[in-house]
Amino acid sequence: MVSIISRHPFPMGNAEEGLAMLQTNALQLIDGLEADSTDLGDALRLTVTLAKSRCLMDPEGSHLPTWESWVNAMQVGSAVFAAATTADEHVQCRIADKDRTLQATGVRAYVSPESWLTALYLAVVCREKKRITALCQVPLSLLRESGSRSAEFDYAWIDVLQTYWLGGSDLFAKLTVAIDATDPATVSDPETVAHLVYPSMELFHRFVRRDHAGFNRALTEALEWHKQYWSQGDRALRASGLVALAPLAMACLAHDTGTPIEVQSEYLPIALLERDWCGEFPT
Repeated sequence: MVSIISRHPFPMGNAEEGLAMLQTNALQLIDGLEADSTDLGDALRLTVTLAKSRCLMDPEGSHLPTWESWVNAMQVGSAVFAAATTADEHVQCRIADKDRTLQATGVRAYVSPESWLTALYLAVVCREKKRITALCQVPLSLLRESGSRSAEFDYAWIDVLQTYWLGGSDLFAKLTVAIDATDPATVSDPETVAHLVYPSMELFHRFVRRDHAGFNRALTEALEWHKQYWSQGDRALRASGLVALAPLAMACLAHDTGTPIEVQSEYLPIALLERDWCGEFPT
C-alpha cells in the first residue's frame, strides 16, 4: 500500500514573480563567482532556495527549469569544496551551462558540515557519482577548520556517508556512533535533531540493511516529521521546507538499488526521485 504525505500549506501568491527574482539573483551571483569565488557560500544558499522553490509550482519536478535549478545548486555545492580543497590557484567548475575558472578559496566559514551534507544530497539526487566521490574525499579535519558550531553528530554522520561511498570499514559501528550522538538528552536542539537529522540516519540504516519494508516505514515517518517541523510558525513560510532534501537523497539511493518506494509526497518530487532528467544534457 502506498503512503501519501501531503505537503503543508504554503502561500502561492506572487510565486511566479518571486521565482523570477530568485532566478535573476541566482544567475547574477553565479556569474560573479569568477571575480569573487568567496561568494560560493551565498550562491549555494540561494541556488538551493531556488531549486526548492521551483517545486512549489512544479511539485513533481517534471519541468526543465526545475531540473536546471537543481543541477545549478548541485554544481555550486560541488564547487564550494573544489575551491576549498584545490592545491592550485584556480579550479575549473561547470556551473549553469558554463565552464568557470574559480579562485582557490581555502577553508571559509561556509565550508561547513551543513554545506557538505547539502552538497552531497544534491549530488546524490542528481546522480553525479564523480562529484559524490570527490565530496567523500574531503577530510573531516578540513570541515572542522571552518569554525562551524556543528555538533559532533554532524561529523559522525559525514563519516558514515563517506565510509559507505568509499567502501571503508566499520560502517555499522560508525552508524551506531552517529545515531547515539543524536540522543535528545545530549543535543542543544532536540526538536531539529529528532525531526530532521535522526530520520535520515534511520533511513540509511534501513537502506544498507536492504530492509525494503522498514525503509518505506522510515520514509513515511521522516516525511511526517519533516511536515510537522516545517508547518510550525514562521517556518511554514520558508522555502527550505518545500522539499525534504535528506530523505529525498536517501530515497534516491534506495530507488537506484532496487527498493520499491511506496511513499508519494510533494516533499519527494517524483521526477527527481526517478531520475527522469538525468543525462539529458551535460552537467
